[in-house]
Amino acid sequence: MNAEEQSTLDRILRCGKEEFLKKGFSAASLRNIVKRAGVTTGAFYGYFPDKMSLFHALAAPAAEGLREYFLDIQREFAVLPPERQAAEMPTFSGGGIAGMLDYIYGNYDAFKLILCCSEGTSYADYVDSIVEIESEYTLRFIETMRNSGHSLRELDPHLMHMLANALFSGIFEVVVHDSEKEEAAKNIKELMDFFTAGWIKIFGM
Repeated sequence: MNAEEQSTLDRILRCGKEEFLKKGFSAASLRNIVKRAGVTTGAFYGYFPDKMSLFHALAAPAAEGLREYFLDIQREFAVLPPERQAAEMPTFSGGGIAGMLDYIYGNYDAFKLILCCSEGTSYADYVDSIVEIESEYTLRFIETMRNSGHSLRELDPHLMHMLANALFSGIFEVVVHDSEKEEAAKNIKELMDFFTAGWIKIFGM
């Protein structure tokens, strides 16, 4: 791609992001995007086959990056010896969430698109995809603890899903409500303290 083509692509991406942030995916106008980018509709199709592909280009790198980061945290924790898992669960989780917050604020516009403007795209269920990872690895933690001699309560999988959903919906609220990062970090730390105490109570640890 030469410099002129890259410049055109950059304008399309910038104007697409502005249109999606303003109106959401469903109401966004491809005509407005190409007009503001200063290109023809035909030129647009040389870069993207449709509006959905443009949204995907804006959202996918951040969405997949955060999902992989979160999976890496869970995998790293899951291979710890059982006694370290039991001892380090609160601090390990808090550190992982703090890292996620840094990632989110480093890609803020993309997460604003994902969380607030994605109705009509596959990203409308993005929070659920994170919740599913959390629920899966919580079940693994319970199994590991039981296999190592800890007597954790039997928990309804639907309850675990509800709790995980409440946690991550709360975390992503900082983007929905445009919190400053410092305020977001403070509130999320307290949210994590609340949920950690709750999990310990429910597990009977």
